[in-house]
Amino acid sequence: MGMVFGKIRVETPKYEVLHSTNEYEIRKYPPSVIAEITYDPAKFNSDKDAGFQILANYIGVFGKPQNTKPEKIAMTAPVITKTASSEKIAMTVPVVTKSGGDGKDLVTMGFILPSEFVKAEDAPKPVDERVVIREEGEVTYAVVRFSWVAREEVVAEKVKKLKEWVERDGYKVVGDFVLARYNPPWTLPPFRTNEVMIPVELV
Repeated sequence: MGMVFGKIRVETPKYEVLHSTNEYEIRKYPPSVIAEITYDPAKFNSDKDAGFQILANYIGVFGKPQNTKPEKIAMTAPVITKTASSEKIAMTVPVVTKSGGDGKDLVTMGFILPSEFVKAEDAPKPVDERVVIREEGEVTYAVVRFSWVAREEVVAEKVKKLKEWVERDGYKVVGDFVLARYNPPWTLPPFRTNEVMIPVELV
């Protein structure tokens, strides 16, 4: 019942708040390990979240883990979505999504693995060769939090505003935005936690 009302019961990334305003935060995140898959949503009835099932199978959400140990891996939050272009928005929840730059709207969805996995080689090898384990280094993000459903037009507006705020305050945008969603689909919209995150550095 708690998850319906937005209770987050899984591990979330730790971070250090470097700067905080009434509008956004600047956060420094430590390195992490991510399990991800890249695919063309057109092959999945245009479902941009189609990779979720494959990644969930890898960590064993719905049954026997599809990795070589096999080892069940705890779910984490948020689901993260990256896009290759700030004009495109893809969807995710420990999930990372990029849009491809080759004319196809390729999506990269990734689950952030629990903090016990320090290096990529610490994680069990996926049985499905489409799943890749990679390391992400330390990164500083400007972050704005919001509730309700993270619709594309809402996210686009948050990205626009956040860029304006950080540039006003002397930060330089150094990468594409990330959409972080912390709740499962059955969480009531007013209780959902979403974040738009943009990598920045101080000018």
